[in-house]
Amino acid sequence: MDLKVFKFGGASVKNNEGVSNVVKILESHKEEKILTVVSATGKTTNALEEVVKSYFNQKGDADQLLQSIKDEHIKIMDGLGILNEESFADLSDTFVEIDWMIEDEVQDEFNYIYDQIVSVGELVSSKILYHKAVKEGLNVAWLDVRDIIITDNTYREAKVIWADTQARMDSKVIELLKIYDVVITQGFIGCSTENFNTTLGREGSDYSAGIFSYCLDAQSLSIWKDVPGILTADPRLFENVTKIDRLSYREAIEMTYFGAKVIHPKTIKPLQNKNIPLYVRPYNDPESMGTLITSDVDTVYPPVIVIEANQSLIHISTNDFSFVAEEHLSEIFAKLNHYRLKVNMMRNTAISFSVAVQNDQKKIAMFIKDLSDKYTIVKDDDLELITVRHYDDATVDRMKVGKIVLFEETIRQTVRMAVKDVPVVIRKEV
Repeated sequence: MDLKVFKFGGASVKNNEGVSNVVKILESHKEEKILTVVSATGKTTNALEEVVKSYFNQKGDADQLLQSIKDEHIKIMDGLGILNEESFADLSDTFVEIDWMIEDEVQDEFNYIYDQIVSVGELVSSKILYHKAVKEGLNVAWLDVRDIIITDNTYREAKVIWADTQARMDSKVIELLKIYDVVITQGFIGCSTENFNTTLGREGSDYSAGIFSYCLDAQSLSIWKDVPGILTADPRLFENVTKIDRLSYREAIEMTYFGAKVIHPKTIKPLQNKNIPLYVRPYNDPESMGTLITSDVDTVYPPVIVIEANQSLIHISTNDFSFVAEEHLSEIFAKLNHYRLKVNMMRNTAISFSVAVQNDQKKIAMFIKDLSDKYTIVKDDDLELITVRHYDDATVDRMKVGKIVLFEETIRQTVRMAVKDVPVVIRKEV
C-alpha cells in the first residue's frame, strides 16, 4: 500500500483558520492514502500543565482552568461551523475522565497524573480536525492512538514496546486504510500495558509520526511547520537565515542532538532504518517541498547555529580534594540519570567535573542535595549554549561578541560554547 504520513504541529491547528488550512492540504492529496498525526492546538499542552499543577498542589482552581481550555476548543469548533450536538458530545466525552480525576483527592504521583491529564490535548484537537474533514466530505476515520502505540509505564518519557505496537499496526491501522483515504490520529501519547495514558516526552508528536511511518512502511513522512524548512539558524534570533534544501539522516541526527528544535531527536532513526524520506514543509505554502532528509547527501553545508537558552553549568569536586576518579563519575552519572538531567556538555579534570544541563531548578536542586555530602558543588545560571555546526572562524568569532565564554569544546565539524552575557559597566559621571 502506498501511504504517506503527515504530521501537523500545534501551530498549524491553533485556530479555526489553521484547522481549515490543514483540511485543504488533506483535500489536495485525496487521491492518496494519508495517515495524519496531529498535536494539541496552540498552547493547549502548556495550559493543561497548569491544570496538572493546580490539581496536584490542590490550589482549588483546576476545574476553572480546565473549563477555559474547553471554551477555547468550543470557540474553534464554532468558528469552523462544526459545533453541533454530536461534536459537542464528542468533546465532552473526551474531557470527562479528567473531570472525574480532578474531583478526587490526589492519590498518585505527579508524572502519572501529568500523562492522564495532558494527553487530552491531542485527543481533542484530532477530533476537531476529524469533524471538519467529515464536513468537507473527506473519506476519513478517527483513530485512538492509545489502541496502537503500546509503551512501558515510564510516565512522561514512555518507551515504545515495538513488537506489540507493530502487531496492532498490522491488525488495525492497515485495515482502516483499506476503507478510508485519510486516517486522523494523535501524536505524543500512547498507552501502557496496564491500559493507562502515557506520553513520549515533550514535542513527541514528531516521534509518533516516525513510529507510524516505520511500522507501516510509509512512502514518506512530511512534518508541516511554520517555517520554510530547516534553516541555518532560528529566524526569531537571526537575520538572513537560509533554508537547507537537503540533509542526510546523519546530519539531521547531529543537529537534533545539539539542540535544533525543528525535529524531535527520536524521530529520525526509525526512518533511517527503512530509508523513508522525511520532508519538513511549510503549512502556509503547501506547494513547497521544504527540506528533504534522506540517505547520505553529497553536499557542503553552510554554518548552522543552534542556541539553547536557560542553561546551568554545574561544577563538581570532591570534599576531600581527592582526584575525581571512575567511581565518582559513575555515581555522578547515576544521579544525572535518576533526575533526568540531560548532559549537553561535560568536562573533567583531575580534581573536578563540570556539566552543562537545562536549567530545571527543581531537578538540579535535588541533584545537588543528593551529592552535597561528598562533593563541593558550584552552579552558574543564566547561560546560553551556542552550537555552530560546520563552523568557520568568522562565525564563531561573531557568536562570542558580547559574551563571556565559560566552557568551549571543538568536536569534528562542531564548536560548542557555554556563554554568559558580558555585564554592561557604565562609568559614573564625576
